[in-house]
Amino acid sequence: MSEPIVAALLIILLIAVGEVISIMSKARIPMLLIVFMGYFILLWTGIFPPELVANSGLGAFGAVMVAPVIVHMGTLIPLSVLKGQIKAVFIAVIGIVFAVILLMIVAVPIIGYPSVVAGAGPLTGGLISVVVTTEKLKELGLVSLIAIPALVVGLQSLIGMPLAGNLLSRYAKKHLATLDFANGVEVKENAVEETKKTWLPEKYQTSVILLLQLFIGGAIAIGLGKLTGINYSIWALLIGFIGSYVGFYQKNMMERANSFGISLMGIILVVVASANSVTFALFVEHLPSVIVILIVGAIGIIIGGYLASKWVKWDPLKGIPVALTAMFGFPGDYIICEEVSRSEGKNEQERKAILDEILTPMLVGGFTTVTAASIIIASILVQTL
Repeated sequence: MSEPIVAALLIILLIAVGEVISIMSKARIPMLLIVFMGYFILLWTGIFPPELVANSGLGAFGAVMVAPVIVHMGTLIPLSVLKGQIKAVFIAVIGIVFAVILLMIVAVPIIGYPSVVAGAGPLTGGLISVVVTTEKLKELGLVSLIAIPALVVGLQSLIGMPLAGNLLSRYAKKHLATLDFANGVEVKENAVEETKKTWLPEKYQTSVILLLQLFIGGAIAIGLGKLTGINYSIWALLIGFIGSYVGFYQKNMMERANSFGISLMGIILVVVASANSVTFALFVEHLPSVIVILIVGAIGIIIGGYLASKWVKWDPLKGIPVALTAMFGFPGDYIICEEVSRSEGKNEQERKAILDEILTPMLVGGFTTVTAASIIIASILVQTL
């Protein structure tokens, strides 16, 4: 499997199987769930070597595409829409705060404070919170606990995504029932500034030039991240927002460049490859602690998401999935929205109505938890060890 084309074929085949199962199950079984479990099993049984993703070249490609894709995500959400998403930010933050509180109350007596701290940050976010946590564990000599954050970040989507997908599917049915397509009801949330003029004349809007614009934004974001210490993904999202607002970017930039599909697949592989360090032995040894963290943490997120939804007068079927984005973030939030809209919508008009209703709060929730709040939580908790 050292040949890049063979390695790439096997990985794409695994993703395709996940896609087929997702379509057949009407999004009740998320594609990423199949990809993660399939990769774990194939890795542990020796069918997939640990270097498979690296040999395929797709992992490196995905790593390069992260910043441009996040800039693209910013172009999906006009600033006029973001102003109305303060409630999504509130729900996302309250969800992870309740998760940490419940972990401290319930999980600490069961598995101990150090184990809870090792898993709490990663549970409420992504890989950066894992780095923050593992660095502190090494510094304190708690090397045996390093497997916990890796396992949590590798397994949390297996709980969060099915829960979020199921709730959003139920919400999509309710939302469609409130719309009157026969009388020309228009989708209101994301159908903004579609025809806004851009700086670039239409004849120059080729795939290469559109990608160049995204890479310019991505490079600036990474530079600002290093300069300020604020994670580059936050800068990339802001650049997408602002660039779209002033006309430098158009909506759906990467899709216009016909490159979103391959870019998203590459990013999925970046996430999958992070599970290489999770051996079967480590899985078994720390599984009890990880299960406690995942279950108690998920319950905390659900409670927080439910209460926050009630406080801001949102349907909990919509609000709880926003809080649950802490357990998978990007690209899982985008993929779930696509799967739900595709499964519940009977035609293109219904699919668009669903996507425009759920995409913005899910993306905002995911970026709030994974790129900012979780890093703060992890940084604070590890200082208490």
